Amino acid sequence: MSDLFEILESKIMGHNLKIVFPEGLDERILGAAGRLAQAKLVTPVLIGDIGLIQEKAKDLKISLDAIEIYDPKNYIMMDEMVEAFVKVRDGKATDLQAREILTDENYFGTMLVHMKLAHGMVSGATHSTADTVRPALKIIKTKPGVQKTSGVFIMVREEEKYVFADCAININPSSQDLAEIAIESAKTALMFDIEPRVSMLSFSTKGSATSPETLKVVDAVDLAKEMDPEVILDGEFQFDAAFVPSVARKKAPDSLIQGDANVFIFPSLEAGNISYKMVQRLGGFEAVGPILQGLNRPVNDLSRGCSEEDVYKLAVITAAQGFVAQYQ
Repeated sequence: MSDLFEILESKIMGHNLKIVFPEGLDERILGAAGRLAQAKLVTPVLIGDIGLIQEKAKDLKISLDAIEIYDPKNYIMMDEMVEAFVKVRDGKATDLQAREILTDENYFGTMLVHMKLAHGMVSGATHSTADTVRPALKIIKTKPGVQKTSGVFIMVREEEKYVFADCAININPSSQDLAEIAIESAKTALMFDIEPRVSMLSFSTKGSATSPETLKVVDAVDLAKEMDPEVILDGEFQFDAAFVPSVARKKAPDSLIQGDANVFIFPSLEAGNISYKMVQRLGGFEAVGPILQGLNRPVNDLSRGCSEEDVYKLAVITAAQGFVAQYQ
């Protein structure tokens, strides 16, 4: 696991990346922000009452010297932010409504990312996933050609690294959704120095069973190959055919994937969520995520039960996504 984050830290070091933390008064957020600033990995941007944050940081003995703090109620660029918000919402909010909405720290933080005043945002320590993701979908929106965001986990055990998707967002993805998830997951894999070999999973391998569920995956494979012919991708596969070479030789001898897949696309959220938790608990893997993908600029969601270390790691991941996004 340390090697994984050393790779990411080396990518973001020295690039003056700014990561927004809307929950500036949370002790875990403050602790992680202090560590990130001290290591000079990113410039943390805390949102909240400046005086209260300064007082809390003093109590925790955390230096704020390399940390920026913004209070939505006293933000010098609020007029510009209101104008940008009304524009991006395309008439769905008046100036007055925008000013009210932007007092919410998640909307305010998301607008900082949208206006390119920060490279990404990490929230969710005290907010629900919906509170974190909803502003991102309304303001930052998904990339061209991507209709939905999705959530991936990087599964790590010593030198082994795999990408599992979607394990967090889409309950019953369509063929189009699965294809988008596959291509975006391949891009995420590259960020972690995983050369993607993508397997679209099902309970069937290459037509061994036929049902609406298996045909959905077959269609997704075709769509994904059209979206990006350069990605090594195939399916539909049972997991053993995607992961075990001897099984692949029997069940899918003509496939590009010969038991060497490292990016696994699940046909439903139910399958993905159950699988990553089983691999984590039974297989001794560490699950890094969920990492949201498909947005124009990165916003990631913490668990409300997260630790300071979780905040630190997700901020590093978000900064790496932000570094990539600025060149796209």
